[in-house]
Amino acid sequence: MPAADPSLRDRVAARLDEYKDRLLELSHRLHDDPETSFDETRAAERLAVLLEGAGFAVHRAVCGLPTALTAEYGSGDLTVGVCAEYDALPEIGHACGHNIICAAGAGAAIALAAVADELGFRVKLLGTPAEEEGGGKVLMLERGAFDDVTVAMMVHPAPVDITDPRGSSNAVARFGITFTGRASHAAAAPEGGLNAADAAVVAQVAVGQLRQQLRDGYRVAGIVRLGGERTNIIPERTTLEYEVRTPTGEELGELRERVLNCFRGAALATGTTMEVRPIQPDYLDLRQDAALMASYARNLRATGRQVPEPGPMPQGTGGSTDMGNVTRAMPAIHPGLGVLGALGMPHTRQFAEEAASQAGDDAVLDGALAMAWTGLDLASDTTWRAGCVTARHG
Repeated sequence: MPAADPSLRDRVAARLDEYKDRLLELSHRLHDDPETSFDETRAAERLAVLLEGAGFAVHRAVCGLPTALTAEYGSGDLTVGVCAEYDALPEIGHACGHNIICAAGAGAAIALAAVADELGFRVKLLGTPAEEEGGGKVLMLERGAFDDVTVAMMVHPAPVDITDPRGSSNAVARFGITFTGRASHAAAAPEGGLNAADAAVVAQVAVGQLRQQLRDGYRVAGIVRLGGERTNIIPERTTLEYEVRTPTGEELGELRERVLNCFRGAALATGTTMEVRPIQPDYLDLRQDAALMASYARNLRATGRQVPEPGPMPQGTGGSTDMGNVTRAMPAIHPGLGVLGALGMPHTRQFAEEAASQAGDDAVLDGALAMAWTGLDLASDTTWRAGCVTARHG
């Protein structure tokens, strides 16, 4: 698809430049004040205030989620959705660069609104909480926030730019397990106890033995949240949290059952009982739209970046995102946005520092402009636009 009219592209870029300082301030304020999943009260409000000031109609606490929001501008048959994440990680803050995601998403929406009235389309920013754990996008998708969205996009910080539409993510399921036994004095009457900590140990050994038989690309990881209270008490309760990842969502259920069987066997072996609870909705693997990604890659190059052409078939990243569920419901993209020169990988303290660096600021503005120009390309191309509207809305 061709690039949009240069005069429209210039207007989009000028609007972004007008908001440049406010967008970078948003990124840095989020970075300095990290909030974890579903607790992003200040982040969501800062985003809402910025969008209201740009003329958007903002709706707070949507979908029954206190830190979710939507912001809309314009009208028409086409709605370009932009997702903004703003949750941080425990202890290491914005080590996944969601401050960049939020500011770039806000910038793309604000810049794109500059031409929305002329071309007759809507811009909808979706503030999506709890990507790291909780599945904000899945909940918003299930509760209707994306029903009027034709296409969706967002960027995700990485050490390099990644624009291959074949790139994906792993599906993931996360769940908690509680073993319940019977307490007893560990020295005077150990025979009276049913040791829930033993159940946790047996389960972890079983999972370790299972790993030898797992397919390449399958992952199992877990932590113990509670292993007991005192050394002189046979533990009557232990809690663990585990996750399983597979290359596709279709494979997720089988691996989850195999892992849960390790826990069921541990409960049987120790005479304890076991309870399982989901921690979040399942995240599905990304299915990226090739046409949107091609436009985004071209527009990212137009910012001056040296974006590599797709090479051999990319392998799974190991990471997972609730944006995968969105890409299953509509044309959508989730490219990697390079924090150029970064030496750390996401989820490290070093990457957290780099997310507030000059390279991080450059990523905010380049990612925002590339997304805005991509939305403009779609809105300007009558054939592409009609095809997307028909496919999505009938």
